[in-house]
Amino acid sequence: MADLFDTPQPARPEAPRPLADRLRPKSLSEVIGQEHVLGPEGPLGAMLAAGSLSSLILWGPPGVGKTTIARLLADQTKLAFVQISAIFTGVPDLRKVFESAKIRRANGQGTLLFVDEIHRFNKAQQDGFLPYMEDGTILLVGATTENPSFELNAAVLSRAQVIVLERLSLADLERLAQRAEKELARALPLKAEARESLLEMADGDGRALLNLIEQVMAHKGEALTKAQLGQRLMRRASKYDKSGEEHYNLISALHKSVRGSDPDAALYWFARMLEGGEDPRFLARRLVRMAVEDIGLADPQAQAVCVDSWQTYERLGSPEGELALANAVVYLALAPKSNGVYVAYKAARAAARDTGSLPPPLHIRNAPTKLMKEIGYGSGYAYDHDAEDGFSGQDYFPEGMKRPIFYAPPERGFERELKKRVEFFAGLRAKRRG
Repeated sequence: MADLFDTPQPARPEAPRPLADRLRPKSLSEVIGQEHVLGPEGPLGAMLAAGSLSSLILWGPPGVGKTTIARLLADQTKLAFVQISAIFTGVPDLRKVFESAKIRRANGQGTLLFVDEIHRFNKAQQDGFLPYMEDGTILLVGATTENPSFELNAAVLSRAQVIVLERLSLADLERLAQRAEKELARALPLKAEARESLLEMADGDGRALLNLIEQVMAHKGEALTKAQLGQRLMRRASKYDKSGEEHYNLISALHKSVRGSDPDAALYWFARMLEGGEDPRFLARRLVRMAVEDIGLADPQAQAVCVDSWQTYERLGSPEGELALANAVVYLALAPKSNGVYVAYKAARAAARDTGSLPPPLHIRNAPTKLMKEIGYGSGYAYDHDAEDGFSGQDYFPEGMKRPIFYAPPERGFERELKKRVEFFAGLRAKRRG
């Protein structure tokens, strides 16, 4: 009986490859959306032209080509490409990687070590890369979605150049969709409005778009409308980390939109944070801060509006209570702006630090005992209610201290009236002392 292994077996069909893998660029020129770093004037383009590639940290959102760029850099520089993930790699694994890189180097080939999610390595693990980066055993290319300034050791950052990759624009995503159609030899079964909606669903993530396209291409009927597409696909969740950099970026955007008197932009960033799962109580606290810091006495009612909206939220709860906070957002954006008291407060704190322990003048010191009265405490104090215009004009600063001016109200909102009062009392003070 003939051995079964002597009989030629039919070739097994190749397993289907995901669309994202089939469309992976073959050269850096095919990478979509990162011309600012890969072009002739970009940092990577300049490095490659000069033949002097250094260790890199690729920082950007998911699905913008970090892994692809690292792989293509290795191809272009003839380095061995080794990929690891900080999530699944421990210290013993790293030792094996470094030993293999040493052997390659001894045989005349360098190693480009691509570390995905590099920010997940702790400080000791990150420090472990340093000697191999310094002696040329590896050229490190780390990928991270988190701000390297916060997540990576200063020693690693000092030996690597940070390259910022951008989320893909709608135009970039459209180019990618056209590549997918060419690869699949079929147009997307979508009406124009639905096609635009599909690109928006990807939220700047090329890999997410290709996954969505694979789902859409399973449809064999007539072109889908926007509503039908929405029923078939779930919109990708917005990128938002309540404890990370995106949290601070969005609250900064909200605060500056309010300060810039743009209610539409302020509502947009307010909504973005709520959609991302932000605690409305955090937003309520920040709104009160905006009222006291950026509006102040230009509209004394602003603070009360914010506190009332916060209390309303606590009583109504979600989702109705968020509308009260939205009212406060619009009120603050349209209120007259002033940081007059904020600036005055900071200046007064600085003066308090600089003048140390200067005592109050005797005439305004407390005199609860006979001894204190005998040594002059409270002597010469002018009771303002007994003075002309209810204003004595006495000096209340420490003796010998030149009178400062901390509060200079601007000509905005209610502070126009306060400015008149400041100037009125300043004039009376000069007159009484003259």
